[in-house]
Amino acid sequence: MNLSQDIVLLLTHSGDFFTVDRVAQAISDKGAQAFRLDTDRFPLEVKLTASIDSTGLNYWLEYKGKLLNTNQVRSVWMRRIWTPDLADQLDPQFEDSCVTESFAALNGFFDNLRDCLWVDDLQRISVAENKLRQLRVAAEVGLSIPRTLVTNHPQQAREFFEAVGGKMVAKLLTPLSYGMEPDSFFVYTSAVKESDLQAAELLRYSPMVFQAEIPKARELRVVFVAGNLFVGALDASRYAARTMDWRQAKPQECPWEKDELPRDVTDCLQALMDRFGLLYGAIDLIVTPDGEYVFLEVNPTGEWGMLERDLHLPISQAIADALLS
Repeated sequence: MNLSQDIVLLLTHSGDFFTVDRVAQAISDKGAQAFRLDTDRFPLEVKLTASIDSTGLNYWLEYKGKLLNTNQVRSVWMRRIWTPDLADQLDPQFEDSCVTESFAALNGFFDNLRDCLWVDDLQRISVAENKLRQLRVAAEVGLSIPRTLVTNHPQQAREFFEAVGGKMVAKLLTPLSYGMEPDSFFVYTSAVKESDLQAAELLRYSPMVFQAEIPKARELRVVFVAGNLFVGALDASRYAARTMDWRQAKPQECPWEKDELPRDVTDCLQALMDRFGLLYGAIDLIVTPDGEYVFLEVNPTGEWGMLERDLHLPISQAIADALLS
């Protein structure tokens, strides 16, 4: 089936649910067409053809009986790009090379969409995902940030622990899980105890992020969409004694509540997103018992489904509006 002109391409994976469906419905409600591409289904179920001659480059993509030409695409939502699912199909000695070639072909396809509106552009996402760059820019635009150390030097980690009075948390530079429900590969933000430093020599295998522990009254997930802010809040007193990361709390311990931001914090977050050139971001903040707002990070493709599901915030509508603007 050939699709008509003016398509919004949704990049995701076959295990995605709720969020991509809500955005697709919102696009349809506004009279446009959405084409869902489950990137993990390429190359086994998605057929991709590129032809080039003196007149230029032409790409065709076929998936689930629908045929798409890049000339039909007006905008792209970069929800997720997933590794091809080839594990049960190939001898392991061939899998890595097939995955590499598949990503190379997809990147060529994406490059041919460079003149479309992206939410968001892949290069901008890559730049913005650097956690240390985020903290630097956040401080530059006026946001409070935690005292932070990134190191693979065991003694530096021990000295930082002493400097912050033993109130230290550890986290990764890059996320290992993407979704509303964390999987078994998610590594949570964790409090560091003095006994943990006995294993600090393991840092020589991989650097880690250490931060001064910030006292919490509330934790906020702020979803930024083209200048609109949607705020969900958690009462940290309900789980902070048991875990540093709300994702490890029991559902009844952390119901989402609607919240609002002070104008100065809103202005700073807008400036942060402007600096990165992003139309979308999921921003994590802590509100201290003294009412200070502390920036933790922004995830350029971060999760928001729980806020729309639990608080009925119209985030999918805002994303559809941005894609069709």
